[in-house]
Amino acid sequence: MAKKRIVMALGHNALGTNLPEQKEAVGKTAKVIADFIEGGWQVAITHSNAPQVGMIHTAMNEFGKQHDGYTSAPMSVCSAMSQGYIGYDLQNGIRAELLKRGIYKSVATILTQMMVNPYDEAFYTPMKPIGRFMSQEDAKVEEEKGNYVEEVSGKGFRRVVASPKPVSIVEIDIIKAILDADQIVIACGGGGIPVMEQGCVLKGASAVIEKDRAAGLLAKEIDAEVLMILTGVDNVDLNYGKADETPIGLMNVKEAADYIQEGQFESSSMLPKIEASVDFIEHGKNRKAIITSLQMAKASLEDNAGTIIKD
Repeated sequence: MAKKRIVMALGHNALGTNLPEQKEAVGKTAKVIADFIEGGWQVAITHSNAPQVGMIHTAMNEFGKQHDGYTSAPMSVCSAMSQGYIGYDLQNGIRAELLKRGIYKSVATILTQMMVNPYDEAFYTPMKPIGRFMSQEDAKVEEEKGNYVEEVSGKGFRRVVASPKPVSIVEIDIIKAILDADQIVIACGGGGIPVMEQGCVLKGASAVIEKDRAAGLLAKEIDAEVLMILTGVDNVDLNYGKADETPIGLMNVKEAADYIQEGQFESSSMLPKIEASVDFIEHGKNRKAIITSLQMAKASLEDNAGTIIKD
């Protein structure tokens, strides 16, 4: 009997924001992931990387400024570094937890490239902030390079990049091969490395892909039964932040579309999660998406917690 597949998309709280925090957080996260593997699921893991890629981007730029002969690293390189750094901690944490339970499976991190459309409208309106706050002088240097910056009142200037939608996953065949072998894969970290095809060459794009959109595409491509987006809240809420705020336990695709139309979900946080969930469900049968916290992950699988989205 074929095993069921799940994509688990880890948010910031499952990883921490710096090296010590990440080590501690991954230990707890690995226990939850191991529960699913022990329960017979084939698991593909993806994760956020905003604090990590920002840290790497800042460090590489500062190093390049202070040392002759070195240059700053492009966003695609910083994204690749963050995938390796986070994957390293995750795969070791999961491996250790599985061994404690007598489960002998390999865990592999795939540095994943995501094809994007060079004509995606997002490239004309960059909105994703990245890296450190800069002085006006440093911001001018960035603009002279052709990069976009925005001023944040009272804090200085910050670089902003595009957030295009992922079109396809370059390494999807090896990801599927690992899952077909009943092993665990970590892929599409931080939304993947956005690339554009130029002949036989893949060129890194100065962009950041929303982790939730990448997770939804990954779930579609591996034909998963469940897309689980783990975030900092137990449920999706209607009228968020208002007196009549109400948690949603279950909604179907039509209801989700209606709520999107009403503007119920914040564009920079919950909206990509809902849109990715709806897209995943609409492209298969007997699928469901779950949005919840790491603590409620197991209960949500039985529809006893979180926000469940079905056809």
